[in-house]
Amino acid sequence: MREILPALRHWYAQSAPFGLATVVGVSRSAPRDPGAAMAVGPDDEVVGSVSGGCVEGAVFELAQEVVESGEARLETFGYSDDDAFAVGLTCGGEITLLVRPVTPERDPTFGAVAETVLDGRPVTVATVTDGPAPLGATLAVWPDRVAGTLGTGGLDAAVTADARGELALGATGVRHYGPRGERREDDVSVFLHSFAPPPRMLVFGAIDYAAAVARVGDFLGYRVTVCDARPVFATPKRFPPGVEVVVDWPHRYLRATGTDERTVICVLTHDPKFDVPLLEVALRRPAAYIGAMGSRRTHDERTKRLTEAGLTDGELSRLRSPIGLDLGARTPEEVAVSVAAEMVALRWGGSGTPLTATRGAIHPQS
Repeated sequence: MREILPALRHWYAQSAPFGLATVVGVSRSAPRDPGAAMAVGPDDEVVGSVSGGCVEGAVFELAQEVVESGEARLETFGYSDDDAFAVGLTCGGEITLLVRPVTPERDPTFGAVAETVLDGRPVTVATVTDGPAPLGATLAVWPDRVAGTLGTGGLDAAVTADARGELALGATGVRHYGPRGERREDDVSVFLHSFAPPPRMLVFGAIDYAAAVARVGDFLGYRVTVCDARPVFATPKRFPPGVEVVVDWPHRYLRATGTDERTVICVLTHDPKFDVPLLEVALRRPAAYIGAMGSRRTHDERTKRLTEAGLTDGELSRLRSPIGLDLGARTPEEVAVSVAAEMVALRWGGSGTPLTATRGAIHPQS
């Protein structure tokens, strides 16, 4: 959704109706996660994707129909063994889409939501997907305010509370309620789409490998900061546009910087006087991933120093060192790919094994 918002905001500002299809449910080997979106706007312009090409043609027609009728639609696409020519997912999974018309009159909160997301601020959009409530009705929930309605005050209140909880976690998914927000009922299905600020990637050591890792991090959607105590290396011109470059001692910068369970920390300084004080701080902070560059000998020496500094076995077990997966990488760009691969595998519980050597579902249900 983030990628297509600039186009949607432009159409919305021009009061040009568009059909917005959002993945609200998946099962088995579905190609896209909940929240993936596709829209059809003026002159049949298409942005985004909901299946990587399997059902986009059918969704294109659905989007046109909902704009014409003004009524939202809930549709499920899956693989059909009975009809090989049916519109469906060739991967064998199943996706459920909510396709709804969007105009300033039908969705007066959309413009504010788009602005919030593009500014990197948090908001959750709650949308009715099924049950005795207006299909496609939306409620936008910010940390300090709400806008819109799902039909009843009780439902709005219950969803607002849950939406703020999901927003704190950056979580997206379907919740169930009674028509007036009763929590022990499941008549009404509401899709909570959380737009948390992008996670941070902190890269320490302004070397060639750092430039490549920063580039991959930016591509993956992280808000990237590169920090080095040496001004001659920590210059913005050496890094991709949009990457923040900070001149400071790494441990001092990290101590003054907030991290959370989504933060990625890559220690590429490869120098004990930087690495050890920095990792003392990092391994005691919340983070999704902490990796450090160096040979196995460097790792052993670094571990010894960190143990002498008082870090526990549990804290040391969080360190991914030597950094990255074994891809045989040589160049800075190849090393950056191996680091990114390890980050993704750790995030989703992947093994790093070639898929040709595995069995079962490619995307196991969590």
